[in-house]
Parts: sequence; C-alpha cells; structure tokens
Amino acid sequence: MTENGNVVPFVANDGDEEREESKSVSPHLVEAKRMVEAIIFASAEPVPERALVERLPQGTDVAEALEALRSDYEKRGINLVRVEDCWVFRTASDLSFLMSRNAVQQRKLSRAALEMLAVIAYHQPVTRAEIEEIRGVETSKGTLDILLETGWVKMRGRRRTPGRPVTYGTSTEFLDHFGLAELRDLPGIEELKGAGLLSARMPANFAVPQPMTDPDELTEDEDPLTDIDLEELGLLTPLAEDD
Repeated sequence: MTENGNVVPFVANDGDEEREESKSVSPHLVEAKRMVEAIIFASAEPVPERALVERLPQGTDVAEALEALRSDYEKRGINLVRVEDCWVFRTASDLSFLMSRNAVQQRKLSRAALEMLAVIAYHQPVTRAEIEEIRGVETSKGTLDILLETGWVKMRGRRRTPGRPVTYGTSTEFLDHFGLAELRDLPGIEELKGAGLLSARMPANFAVPQPMTDPDELTEDEDPLTDIDLEELGLLTPLAEDD
C-alpha cells in the first residue's frame, strides 16, 4: 500500500514472463528446446544442425526449436549463435569486456598473412599459384602454414589441372572467430571503403568477388583429397606394411 491508500500494481519479473510464455508453447517444443540446449551446452565445438536432427526423436522440428531457443537467449549473458550450419553458445557481445582479464594474448598476423587470408576468403577455392597471381607477389610457405595452424584455412581438394595443385578455403573456425554466420556475411566493397580498407578512388571496373554459398561443397574442377593425398601432404600417418 502507498501513503494515500492506493494499491501498488504488481509488475511481473522476467521469470514470471517466461512462465507465462511457456504456457502458450506446446509441450513438444518445450521438450525439444531442452534437448537441443543440453546437446549444444555439453559440446566443446559448434554443433551441426544435422547432428541435432540425428540425435533428437524422429519428427522433432529442430529448426523451430533452435529459433525459439535463440530467441530465449537473446537478452541473456550468453547467446545462441549460428555459425554456417552449426550452433554454439557464446558470451553476449556487449559483455565480452568481462572476459578480457582472462584472455590469452595472441600474436598478430603479419600483413602478408592477412592479405592471404582475405584472398582465400573471397576467392576460394584457390590454389597457392592463384593466391600469388592475385597478390602479385610470391607466397611464403611459412605464411600459409601459419593460417593452416590457426585452423582458419583448410585444404579443400585438388584442382583438375596439370600438377593437381591443392585448393584452399576457409573453415567453420574462421567464421566463428570473426563472428560471421556464413561467407556471404563478409563485407562488400562499400563496407570495405567505409572502413578505410579500400581507396575511394578504386578503378571503375574493380569488384569484390561474391563468396561462395557452400564452402564445404567441392566445385566441378576440384577432386576430393584421398588418403594418398593426405599422406603426401603430411596430414595422415602412413599405414605400416605387414611383414
């Protein structure tokens, strides 16, 4: 009661609002959200949506459960984020400063490495020779190795040309690190100019390549890497021959 006898209206808190909202949601969706939440929370890596479909009961609308769960976490300290076709919990972007004390100091990439990463991101699938042609300078193997070690760049396959050179592309870790849901979220030419990364006096015919839609799908002029290829590239330990 207030001093003048009027009744102070009761204001529901967030928990009450969630309980009221849950009453209007079907029990099946509530349970699906719980299962999706449990799987993603327990995983150390982003979880592919197809993996959720395989693990949840048949007939579960996983896409609906994910969107509902993402909406639930929008205003919380952690958010449910889509990275390509995977889902992962991440600290809310406006609270990232709280983690800075425990952040590991990372060595900055060289200008050459950043240029190479940009070329791969926008032009993938691309070979080492093609990277050198685009940049106009010879590519150091050490620089490419650094990008492979970060996990942001991966070997995709082999080009169907003489010598069968290896093709390179970006990984899910690349998207996750830079906060991109998919490659098409890479900045376009106007955004690059606005950020001061491109001169406003670029040639009239200059264009930024349109990133591919599905970075995991091989193109018509690529062959998948075989076990023999992986052995040659040092990515697979050769099997011991029987005596």
